[in-house]
Formats: sequence, structure tokens, C-alpha cells
Amino acid sequence: MTLLKENVESGGIVPLDEKDLAILRLLQQNARITVREIATAIHLSTTPVHERIKRMEETGVIKQYATLLDNNKVKKGLMVICYVSIKAHSKISGTKFIRSIHEMNEVVECYSISGEFDFMLKVVAENMNDYYDFHVNKLSQIDNIGHVQSVFVMGTIKQTHQLVF
Repeated sequence: MTLLKENVESGGIVPLDEKDLAILRLLQQNARITVREIATAIHLSTTPVHERIKRMEETGVIKQYATLLDNNKVKKGLMVICYVSIKAHSKISGTKFIRSIHEMNEVVECYSISGEFDFMLKVVAENMNDYYDFHVNKLSQIDNIGHVQSVFVMGTIKQTHQLVF
């Protein structure tokens, strides 16, 4: 177990067998599925299923369990992709930007990217006025912002959080 733990902590790949992958498929489809239901589906008893899930949680394979919401039904129907470049590229300025982004509830995803821009943000807002307020009074107020390009999502073609094995 120590070797496995060291491998995981260093960013290594966690070895998974077919039963582990079957468990992950079931949990991705329904995070509320019981251990007993998983055990029945993959033909194992509950104890090894529980141990496998616990191991995958401890090694970070399973990061968290979440409830996915319908943005429109909770008054967050406007989705915007913001490409952001920063002026100075230093560890300090990057850390300040990231810290600021973590404090903004409107930002639901943030990626460090290559190319013309440094970051890509996925922002949700109630409407255009709500987004305008976010852009002017929050995002644009961050020190060291160079350029922001906003792209408004007009429709969702595919949206999944399930990885296929």
C-alpha cells in the first residue's frame, strides 16, 4: 500500500482492474447507488466493493460526489466562456489571479490554457445584466488582467461528466 500511496501522491496513475472500472461506471451514472446494488451488478459481495470504493476515494480516483443541477431551473441560465490573458506572467501574479477566481461564485470552472490566452473560465449568471455586473465589478477589477474575451453559449449540444472506460 505504501508504494501505491507514493505513486498516487506523485501524480502517478492508479492501477484499476475491470471490477474497479465497473464500479466507477455505475457511480458515474448514479452516485446514490448503494454498495449492495453495485455488488449485485458486478457479482461481488458488499465488503470487497466497499473496500474498492474506499481505496479509490483515498487514492483520489474518486474526487467527490456531486449533484448536477439544471442551470435554467435555478436561475443561472446564461453560460459564458471567458478567455483571459494576464499582463505579467509571474508566479505571484498567477497566484493572485487564481485566488481571486476561487472567490467568485459565478466561475464554476477555470482552466490554465496554452495559446493566445492564459485562462479559460466557465461562468454562469442569471442573465446578461448579471453577467455584466460580474464582468465589470469583479473580473475586470482583478489586478494584472490583460484582455478578456467573452463567448456566450447559445445552446448545449453535449454535456457529461462521465469518463468512458
